[in-house]
Amino acid sequence: MKSLHHLIIIAFALTTWVVQANPDTEQLRWEQFVNAYSKQLKQKLKEKSIPGAALSIVHQQHGDHIVGIGKTKVKKGRNVTANTRFRLASVSKTFAGSLTAKLAAQGVLNLEDTVAEHLPIFSESAYGKAKLYHLLSHSSGLVPNAYDNLIESRMAYDKIYPRLVDVKHICRPGICYGYQNVMFSLIGNVIAQTTQLSYESWLEHFFFAPLGMKDAGLGHAHMTRDDNFAAPHVRGTKRWHTARLKPHYYKVAPAAGVNASAADMGQWLKAQLGIYPSVLSLDALTIQSRPYTHTKRELRRRVWRNYVEQAHYGLGWRIYSFSGELMYYHSGWVQGYRTDVAVLPELGIGFSLLLNAESGVINGLSTEFIRQAIEFSRTAREQADAQAAS
Repeated sequence: MKSLHHLIIIAFALTTWVVQANPDTEQLRWEQFVNAYSKQLKQKLKEKSIPGAALSIVHQQHGDHIVGIGKTKVKKGRNVTANTRFRLASVSKTFAGSLTAKLAAQGVLNLEDTVAEHLPIFSESAYGKAKLYHLLSHSSGLVPNAYDNLIESRMAYDKIYPRLVDVKHICRPGICYGYQNVMFSLIGNVIAQTTQLSYESWLEHFFFAPLGMKDAGLGHAHMTRDDNFAAPHVRGTKRWHTARLKPHYYKVAPAAGVNASAADMGQWLKAQLGIYPSVLSLDALTIQSRPYTHTKRELRRRVWRNYVEQAHYGLGWRIYSFSGELMYYHSGWVQGYRTDVAVLPELGIGFSLLLNAESGVINGLSTEFIRQAIEFSRTAREQADAQAAS
């Protein structure tokens, strides 16, 4: 089995993975596959009475499939379109990871710097020697999900993060994995302190605007600027209920603050596939996908067990070997929303699914797309190899 490091090298060494003998036939096969999957997805969402969804599928050679599905609310909602905004929840971390990798590639930040060099409040803490890449790979040594309870309170972020200095560490930085939201979001403080430009401004001017992500933004006010947003839904005894859009996790913007539409996510997937090198260069993509932290528990995740052979965390991205293929992945979950994003860089394929309901159905739907996309690509390779040999 190819090592994860080897897979990453291959992914960026290849500019195209096969010369199609009959590109029109492959285009038709891809369209048939995507349409069949989309139909399957819509049927499953209908069975589970999911109010709304945003689906984004991109292929480097065969184009995009960007659709809104269902309604923004179960009662009196408008149709979800390709431009309807959803909360990304922890998929927001992919933006933080990519931005930090971009700044590192440009020499603006050094990932080997300690957090204390940029935020002196941590100098005398157990995390004084934690490096910037430890923040984004959840390997600072902090107990998992530290102070998430305060995120869910009325306490402001600026009052929460200084408390981290008093939390005892469970291991030295770089030794163990512990998923974070508050600690992860310190990268926003570091970026603002180093560049004198806010984290929000960096995303808007260096990602959203140049990528044409016209619906994307950060925060509660952005989400509710008009009624073209997918309201959150929670499950009652027999049906889904529209919930209040809570502002809590917006306060940790790098960890969970981004809103985006299906159209936006299509552009984000393309950037991850290297289609926009002026926005995300090959160097940046390589930096963000280094397997910094081993995440063994992911190998036991029920939906992955038959597919994932290696699991790590890079910079804001999970890095997997999925059925022998390199995959970047992240999921998100806040009240009323579930989100998934997956990139298969060797295959030139990206996938995003956003739901405005807290339903585990997303796990099977995402896994099924990834499995089928790999099968499609391998079949295409085999056919091309056979034609080349004949």
